[in-house]
Amino acid sequence: MQEKLLAKNLLDFDQTIAKPLFENVDYPWEVFEKLSDFIIEMGQNLPEDKYDKIDDNIWVAKTAVVAPTAYLHGPLIICDHAEIRHCAFIRGCAIVGENSVVGNSTELKGSILFNCVQTPHYNYIGDSVLGFKSHTGAGVITSNLKSDKSPVTVLFEGDKLDTNRKKFGAIIGDNTEVGCNSVLNPGTVLGRNTNVYPLSMVRGYVPENSIYKQQGEICEKDLYR
Repeated sequence: MQEKLLAKNLLDFDQTIAKPLFENVDYPWEVFEKLSDFIIEMGQNLPEDKYDKIDDNIWVAKTAVVAPTAYLHGPLIICDHAEIRHCAFIRGCAIVGENSVVGNSTELKGSILFNCVQTPHYNYIGDSVLGFKSHTGAGVITSNLKSDKSPVTVLFEGDKLDTNRKKFGAIIGDNTEVGCNSVLNPGTVLGRNTNVYPLSMVRGYVPENSIYKQQGEICEKDLYR
């Protein structure tokens, strides 16, 4: 088992309504198999004084702001003070955490946004997990399907770890920033507190506390600067 890829080493479970889901897996991509059923079960037990059920298997916190032009499809939970902006497209099987933003023309599918996540402009977030206070710049794409449709693997220190999933985008660790117009290839895992330069094409594992400049050029942050 690769310790650095474990969900507990990438994500703060206390910063998501899906904490029980993550506590029962080793690797974070294992939650996708159970996500739909989890959302439906949790949604049915959400307090009615805090959440409105607005359609089949769609629960929206009363404090959340949803633009009238946004498209919502269940199963879906939108948590307290989240903001779903103009023309956002949520295709279902998704959780939007507290104080998170799904922005203009952003498409979200099969994914979990932890609390305080920003996906504000023209993003595609598919079959991915975005950790606490992570941010994707304008035009960032999490590519979730390989061109040959084969199962996605995670490249880690020269080895390929099977995920047994045909569709899997990215895991973005807590407090990680992805620059504008970057593409995270299927099976990308970004460690906590990492920065990815704009216009990057990322594949495999990027360690925590790193700056990703281009393939093969990753430097450690000076945390004391």
